[in-house]
Amino acid sequence: MNRLVAFISIVLCPLSILLSSCEKKTELETKDWDNTTTFFTSTDEKQSGTYYSPYTGYIGDPMPFFDPNTRAFKVLYLQEYRPNQATFHPFWGLETNNAASYTQLSEVLPTGSVAEQDAHLGTGCVVYNEADRLYYIYYTGEREMPKSGEDVQVVMRATSPDFKTWTKDPLFRLRGVTNGYSAQDFRDPCIFRDGDLWHMVISTKVGGKGNLVEYTSPDLKEWTHVGIFMPMMWDRFYECPDIFKMGDYWYLVYSEIHKAIRRVQYFKGHSLAELKSCTVADAGKWPDDHEGFLDSRGLYAGKTATNGTDRFLWGWCPTREGNDNTKTNPDGEPQWAGSLVAHKIIQHENGSLTLGEVPGIKAKYNSAQTVKAMVTEDTYTLYNRLGYHNHLSLTVKADGKFGIGLARGSDSKKWYTLVVNPEDGGAKRKINFEEEGPDGMGFIGGIDSYKFNKPADDIYHIHIYTDNSVVVMYINDCLAYTNRIHGVSRNCWSVNNYGNTIQVSDLQLTQY
Repeated sequence: MNRLVAFISIVLCPLSILLSSCEKKTELETKDWDNTTTFFTSTDEKQSGTYYSPYTGYIGDPMPFFDPNTRAFKVLYLQEYRPNQATFHPFWGLETNNAASYTQLSEVLPTGSVAEQDAHLGTGCVVYNEADRLYYIYYTGEREMPKSGEDVQVVMRATSPDFKTWTKDPLFRLRGVTNGYSAQDFRDPCIFRDGDLWHMVISTKVGGKGNLVEYTSPDLKEWTHVGIFMPMMWDRFYECPDIFKMGDYWYLVYSEIHKAIRRVQYFKGHSLAELKSCTVADAGKWPDDHEGFLDSRGLYAGKTATNGTDRFLWGWCPTREGNDNTKTNPDGEPQWAGSLVAHKIIQHENGSLTLGEVPGIKAKYNSAQTVKAMVTEDTYTLYNRLGYHNHLSLTVKADGKFGIGLARGSDSKKWYTLVVNPEDGGAKRKINFEEEGPDGMGFIGGIDSYKFNKPADDIYHIHIYTDNSVVVMYINDCLAYTNRIHGVSRNCWSVNNYGNTIQVSDLQLTQY
């Protein structure tokens, strides 16, 4: 009898644990979220769809291309694993019609073996040649352990008749040392067409100084060395170059690797010659009043593609070590790779560029939600909980400082705020990222925005999109700001006035 009781106890104990677990899960699922304001430790979904992240691994260096045959964008990227294998960064691919939802194309271009030149794949580009009806990928091949006299990086190519089956060209190697350039840094080929001539621009070094160098071809097969396309200013190095014409201007979009910068920037010119002159003798002919910055350090390796109507830019938003919002590494490179973020390019009358809302993303967030003020104090109003995917739109009229608080609860000792902060005596504004609250560290370095002009009418039209921990903010078509903020999903948010008089109107929340 005692044995039977013991046996029953052993059997029932796991069952009681299971029931207890189920009760906790049910309690979590049936919690009255709308009428509570305490902080909830939320986690991201395994895969994000709007700011895409793969189920396994991370997005590195996107290479967008508009396919004229399928009339869809294809976005290749460096597939990052943690840890990577001995050979790494094969090209994987996505397809999209609207830069809002993606279909996975899986692996497009594999790495070579550990002994081959392309043991590691680096950034490149895709073009389609109508003349021979072939797709071309030009890419960086990097050796794992180069021997004396071998190149670390060279430019390689692969072709495909259908974008499905790719053949690497074993005879094609574009070597920097052939023309006196670096064998260590010779990478990130960008190809564009001007008239009947194809141009290839490559990031490299000449005597230790960064330069973009140029080659041309009539047929995408044989390439002729031209020379320096554009010297890089000072001690800078421009990664992932992207050159295109839009309206009456030529543009270079690039990513500055310098640890003090680590952002996507651009130059412009009415002609290719004027574009090339922007950096001659370190001239610094900036295209706008904020040195051509297009976003924060929350976006990197941005490249563009157009369907003939709209031009979009794709880059990656880095992950945070330990999911810690303060781990932004202001003195170096953030964690490499993360989620895919798309913006629409906005071209202004003077040729300057900013990044704005993607129409497809705006249309995707189409389920209207009720917005309720849960707590109102002198310095802030706390609103009801957000979901996993949110579009907040609001208009703020303010002469001074204000902010949008996220990942916040009524019991929070710290939360994270996008602070619209006066700069330069009040003539400018800048987004500062701050950990506020009694336990907060205050200003978080390395993730603030570029400065933009204070609106003449003090009116800010604000759009904030979130997809799990990726947060993108737009203001007045003059600012784009990307960041990764853990804890946003299923928590409350606030509008903070810091004792200033502000007016909030047109407040809406939509989800999908």
